[in-house]
Amino acid sequence: MSKVIAVVNQKGGVGKTTTCFNLGIGLAREGKKVLLIDGDPQASLTICTGNRNTDDLKVTLGKIMHNIVNEVDFENGYGIIHHEEGVDILPSNIELATMEIFLVNTMCREFVLKQYIERIRDNYDYILIDGGPSLGMLTINILSCADDVLVPVSPEYLSVSGLYQLIQTIRRIRKQLNTKLNISGILITKVDGRTNDAKIISSLLRENYNSVVGVYETVIPACVKATETPSRGISIFKHDPKGAATEAYTALTKEVLQHEAEK
Repeated sequence: MSKVIAVVNQKGGVGKTTTCFNLGIGLAREGKKVLLIDGDPQASLTICTGNRNTDDLKVTLGKIMHNIVNEVDFENGYGIIHHEEGVDILPSNIELATMEIFLVNTMCREFVLKQYIERIRDNYDYILIDGGPSLGMLTINILSCADDVLVPVSPEYLSVSGLYQLIQTIRRIRKQLNTKLNISGILITKVDGRTNDAKIISSLLRENYNSVVGVYETVIPACVKATETPSRGISIFKHDPKGAATEAYTALTKEVLQHEAEK
């Protein structure tokens, strides 16, 4: 049975894309068949995987969703790109931004992406979807088709301040649109252990949310090497095999697999 994981936070700059990409590669390194879906019109995940000229892509998530709404038939592998590190990618570009408006007048608009996921999910062990920095209709589509939500949060006041709203949104979607939706946990990212603020906020996150939605034991450190990977189109595993961020994403991968094994 495949697992669909949404990597979501309406706050930008918290490491959603980096986490989605490196967790996906980590799962592939453990022998899992993985599809990464870029659910953000800014196409950060697409760029991180080495597809820099996003405007030149003929088939993206936006095109797929348009086809589903208009009942245009296509093969399940349509638009999927294979990455050298063993994962598949369904890319995105600015075309996806038009879907936010287009979906407003679409019947069953919350479930367009789910229709696609149901077609291809048996081809993969894990499908990871990188959400954009909003709580709009695209994010609702992502949450409506996901099994689990992984919430990256950096230990900064502005990042943490919107967390309650996000959790409430997820709970409403679970009640009204997707009863199987589960928050797998909050992942603390971009941690600079030298600062008191990072230590204090990380501690408060665990104190306030661990019993509510869960907080991953793994912590992702702030790391210059991790910021270099998007320009190279490779994961932290390949760019810095022995670095601290690589160790952290290896630990996160094992923690995700362990959570699944315990269910």
